[in-house]
Amino acid sequence: MADALRASESRFRAAFSDAGIGMALIDTDDLVIEGNPAFAAMLGRETAELSGLHIHQIIDPEDPSRLRYRELVRGERDRMRTEKRLKHRGGREVWGRVTVSLIRDGAGLPYYTLVMVEDITEQRQLGDRLAYQALHDPLTRLPNRALFFERLESAFKPAGPAGSQDMDGEPRIGLCYVDLDGFAAINETLGHHIGDQLLVAVAARLEHGFADGEGHLVARLGGDEFAVLVTDSSGHQQLTHLAAGLMGALERPFEVAGHRLTVTASIGVVERPVRGSTPTDLIRDADSTLYWSKADGRARWTLYDRDRGADQLTRHLLATALRPAVERGEFVVEYQPLVGLADGAVHGAESLVRWRHPRYGLLSPDRFIPLAEESGAIVPLGKWVLEESCRQARRWLDEFPGSETFISVNLAARQIWDSDVVADVAEVLERTGLPTRLLQLEITESAILGPSGRPLQALQALADMGVRIAIDDFGTGYSNLAYLSRLPVHALKLDGTFIEAFRESAPGDGGRRRAADEQIVGAVVQLAHALGLTVTAEGIENAAQAERLRQTGCDFAQGWHFARPGAPDRIAEILRERPRR
Repeated sequence: MADALRASESRFRAAFSDAGIGMALIDTDDLVIEGNPAFAAMLGRETAELSGLHIHQIIDPEDPSRLRYRELVRGERDRMRTEKRLKHRGGREVWGRVTVSLIRDGAGLPYYTLVMVEDITEQRQLGDRLAYQALHDPLTRLPNRALFFERLESAFKPAGPAGSQDMDGEPRIGLCYVDLDGFAAINETLGHHIGDQLLVAVAARLEHGFADGEGHLVARLGGDEFAVLVTDSSGHQQLTHLAAGLMGALERPFEVAGHRLTVTASIGVVERPVRGSTPTDLIRDADSTLYWSKADGRARWTLYDRDRGADQLTRHLLATALRPAVERGEFVVEYQPLVGLADGAVHGAESLVRWRHPRYGLLSPDRFIPLAEESGAIVPLGKWVLEESCRQARRWLDEFPGSETFISVNLAARQIWDSDVVADVAEVLERTGLPTRLLQLEITESAILGPSGRPLQALQALADMGVRIAIDDFGTGYSNLAYLSRLPVHALKLDGTFIEAFRESAPGDGGRRRAADEQIVGAVVQLAHALGLTVTAEGIENAAQAERLRQTGCDFAQGWHFARPGAPDRIAEILRERPRR
């Protein structure tokens, strides 16, 4: 029996000494009884040094694994597994997968523990590298978009961030959304390798100056966009001060590969309590505010404004609803008469589109026409307005065949660029049966005098068909009188600002200004007549204005003095009451 026991102990010692993994025997006082060579090597020590060391001298104590180990020593469990950092004598990072087994005596009481340690340092470091790469930008080494959103989501958890709070004890959060101005030009002129080096330099300057542990995270979101997230914000003043600091830091020149580069940045700033907001809200508003900084001239920071944000949201909702609204028939056309100043009769009518929006009510053109032009929805909307207007003008012609009442329809520049407007007009005229001579198209000066000849070609083709062309808002654009003789134009419409001088009285030096404006209008009328053009004045508010304009020789007028825009039946009523003489 004794021989068998000695043989068993001999085999254990051979296995203990020759094992490829670290092994150690620990007594109930947490002191090392004996360690094998593999374990000593993992710790940078000699085997003889291990005896008598406290376990915490070689393995980091850490809850909750320490609690489990105490349970094992007390005999409340027989085995535990964990991953622990080992204390290497040279300071090198060593990680081990640790298995601890309890050895009991003959009475079943805890006797000592056997610790087995597998070196997993390489696997652990590889995992750390992969995790780092997944959360950091490979070019600048800054936290990337994934880590930024991870930190952002964490800040909005129910407990909120552990940082600063406002007067009511509410945690707050702030964000500076940074976009470099003119970075694309640097890439195009100097090459992407210089652009990349500039981004690295920008990132280093931002990280050095503005990263602040857990409270401030500087991240690269992609391209030339960076963000500084403040999860312990103390209020708007802190964020605006931070934005100003970012501006100053980036405006200092960068030395990149022998080039002295100067860049500016546009920054959107958002700061608010965590409660009542979401990560999506914060990012959306920061993006909007950055857009405002760009639109307001760049090289500036802009603090989020709720009213401006609400207006932008409304604009976005209207813009996305425009095309479906055309298909659903939510638009109506109102008509304002064009009155001859010489005879007081209605010679035509301008069509003005309105949007009967199911949520916002009746919207005037200034609320949605610019959005329609930006989005391209002006093409289907404009074609619908053209056909509806021509169809109505045909009805007036059928009811009042002697009136020859023409219809004047606004034509947007994008209708010329994004569609075959000549073919569209010809198709509408054929479908509605309106004579070509009774259609007038209004277009602004700036739309005609673009860099390409396409608008001129289209207008010339329309004029050759017999359609009248009018310059709308004349006097607010180029006002280059020389081009009038070279364009296929039949009429000028004077902007309402010209007509303000024709009021009955004006304070101060308004009399001199009024006289000058009257002379200008008179000169424009004479020039137009010399070129064979008619002149229409917009915005007439009273009889005195109409009379003064008549004396200048102005041909037509429109405005509230004659009639507000209204339903087509109103034009028919006027035609019955005041037929053309």
